[in-house]
Amino acid sequence: MSLTFIFIGITIALSLYAWNNQTVLNKWIMHPYSVKEYKEYYRFLTSGFLHADYGHLFFNMLSLYFFGDIVEYYFSEIFGSDIGSLLYAALYLLGIIFANVPSYADHKNDRYYNALGASGGVSAVVFSAILFQPTAQIYVYFFPMPGFIYAILYSAYSYYMSKRNLDNIGHSAHLYGAAFGIAFTLLLKPSLFSHFISQILGWAL
Repeated sequence: MSLTFIFIGITIALSLYAWNNQTVLNKWIMHPYSVKEYKEYYRFLTSGFLHADYGHLFFNMLSLYFFGDIVEYYFSEIFGSDIGSLLYAALYLLGIIFANVPSYADHKNDRYYNALGASGGVSAVVFSAILFQPTAQIYVYFFPMPGFIYAILYSAYSYYMSKRNLDNIGHSAHLYGAAFGIAFTLLLKPSLFSHFISQILGWAL
């Protein structure tokens, strides 16, 4: 079984469990104030296995399902099955942690702020997959577009919404997760950048 399915299964199980156990939800959610005051650093990771509702859970796990296998495949082809799996796990889990850093920095003195969701890890996986297949078609509300176009629109939208602050979604986590996914993947395979550019130029011509 792929790690993608394992992560999806664990996340669904823990999200459902936390919805029925408020104590667990409060203990695992990203609460920057508790991290600062009580050194509960585990929240950087555990919050990524919790979700606000079925819609939040569904869209994050659907995105992970579609893009996770792509990254798993390429990592295994490049680094071998065992190392590739470890690197894929690191990409996803560290993406969750890294994407929570801005929330901590901005809200560590706010005892009422909470955050949760796998968006940082999912964004890291999505943008890693786009590096490998920048011109592959992605369907957004049944409208097809190349992956790199989606990446541009997604980044612009997330940046805009993070500045507007009109909802309770951590749009900055999307951006930081995406940035981590790109940096992590290129650090492992720097030549992928030239492949990414050549694919886009080939598509444009």
